[in-house]
Amino acid sequence: MNSRKTSTPSVIPPGKKFDAIVVGSGISGGWSAKELCEKGLNVLMLERGRMIEHVSDYHTATMNPWDFPHHNQAVPLEVVKQYPVQNRTGFTITEATHQHFVNDLENPYVEEKPFDWIRGYHVGGKSLMWGRYSFRFSDLDFDANAREGIATDWPIRYKDIAPWYDYVEKFAGIAGDRDGLPHLPDGQFQPAMPDNCVEAHFRQAVNAGFPDRKVISARAAHLTAPTQEQTNLGRAKCQYRNLCMRGCPYGAYFSTQSATLPAARRTKRLTVRPHSIVNSIIYDEKTGRATGVRVIDEQTHQWHEFQSSIIFLNASALGSTYILMNSTSKRFPTGMDDSGQLGRNLMDHHFHVGATADYEHDLDKYYYGRHPAGLYIPRFRNLEGQEKQAFKRGYGFEVYTSRENWEHAYHEDGFGADFKEKATQFGNWKITLDAFGECMPYEDNRVYLTRDVTDKWGQPVLKMDVHYRDNETLMRKDAQEQAVQMLEKAGFSNINGFDAQAHPGLSIHEMGTARMGTSPKNSVFNKFNQHHIVKNVFCTDGAAMTSSPCQNPSLTYMALSARAADYAVKALKRGDLKR
Repeated sequence: MNSRKTSTPSVIPPGKKFDAIVVGSGISGGWSAKELCEKGLNVLMLERGRMIEHVSDYHTATMNPWDFPHHNQAVPLEVVKQYPVQNRTGFTITEATHQHFVNDLENPYVEEKPFDWIRGYHVGGKSLMWGRYSFRFSDLDFDANAREGIATDWPIRYKDIAPWYDYVEKFAGIAGDRDGLPHLPDGQFQPAMPDNCVEAHFRQAVNAGFPDRKVISARAAHLTAPTQEQTNLGRAKCQYRNLCMRGCPYGAYFSTQSATLPAARRTKRLTVRPHSIVNSIIYDEKTGRATGVRVIDEQTHQWHEFQSSIIFLNASALGSTYILMNSTSKRFPTGMDDSGQLGRNLMDHHFHVGATADYEHDLDKYYYGRHPAGLYIPRFRNLEGQEKQAFKRGYGFEVYTSRENWEHAYHEDGFGADFKEKATQFGNWKITLDAFGECMPYEDNRVYLTRDVTDKWGQPVLKMDVHYRDNETLMRKDAQEQAVQMLEKAGFSNINGFDAQAHPGLSIHEMGTARMGTSPKNSVFNKFNQHHIVKNVFCTDGAAMTSSPCQNPSLTYMALSARAADYAVKALKRGDLKR
């Protein structure tokens, strides 16, 4: 087993003031730091966990199964005990990947209702472990709340963010096709990953048999035809290993380590301080502005204060909200908010519902490599001009295929040469359709601060009071039925619908709790992700989301981060961020 690497935080002279502080180093934090540095600002990036350097700190990236003490099939009990929440999800804790997930014993939280909070506290955050599916939102999504009279209206529309989608896609590298769907806008794509034979059959059969839907290649943040800009950063084409969660030594998928961090570092304006737990924002009652942040050193437990002209919160949806709730002052006795919406409207995609099946044809075929992105079926319910369903909004399907290897012999009887020959043959093709559905922004789906439990550093923790409602239940019923119907029409066998009733948090797409909106009366942040009251504080991670379209949200965080950084730097230079 590989031990976690420790690193010494950067020594920052007392009284030093930065132009900007970025709290968090994941997908949105990396983008904020890159953009602010490239626009001429001196930036301090604070990460609560340890340093992970690109390539050199991906200790298990090139290990074979037999290189692990337990062949990557089991994790010692003393290790598992540190991850009770991360491990109960069923897909995170292995010998190869456990070091990228948070120690739950040191970082507890309280569950009023079940909530699976999956976290990675290290430089790069969940950009090292994310699923990499990257889809744009459309005006079907941005208009939804206003159209239905739900929650509050988004303060932006597609035209506001479209050029920023273009901008971040070109830099990050997104593999996909231009599919011409108005509710899933096309982007700046590199070539899509090729279908295997089962994917090709499923795509053709469903597209022919269901005129209201279209099977497309998943749009994934993997390089398939690297640009000069990307190779200059040391990135290379995807090697089709599908070991992404270990860290990619080729820089083929987008992460902070492979892309935004080296871009920010080459400006010579970035200081990265790991082991820095941001406790709260320091508010100046006289100027009405933030002056910096309070930090607990993760290793020494010592307190520090760091100063800056602007602050970008990119600590993850719940991490950024925690900091805002903990930032109390005479002006903000219950947290940095006037709307009453801080901590409310927590959303996460509901998933683990759909169907599985076998494909008994093309058994003489296999595939090259293990491509890390399959097919996607964009939302096809409640679109413009369609008959309305019993539920609002919609869902999309991620489609996964695979071929059984020797594992199929586990349940076979026999012995001798004939059995060995049979056991070394590939088994059936398998397919899974897994729906990701939109969760509505319910005001009473919320988080609180509580001192009933404290973390390793004596801080209060979050209490989760979140559950899915009738709308999500009705959507799940339809998703399972439609998955079964598509597999039946496409000629698959042994079809089984499933509904695993996943708890909020499990999709790892937490959104809301410090939403964007049109007024300080209905939201925490404005259309530029700028705090309505404390004008030099910005938030561009999942906390600022006003609703939760069924598409994976990370690409939108990237675009919002680049857009907000552009606005912030211009406002700073104009003097607009001073009282």
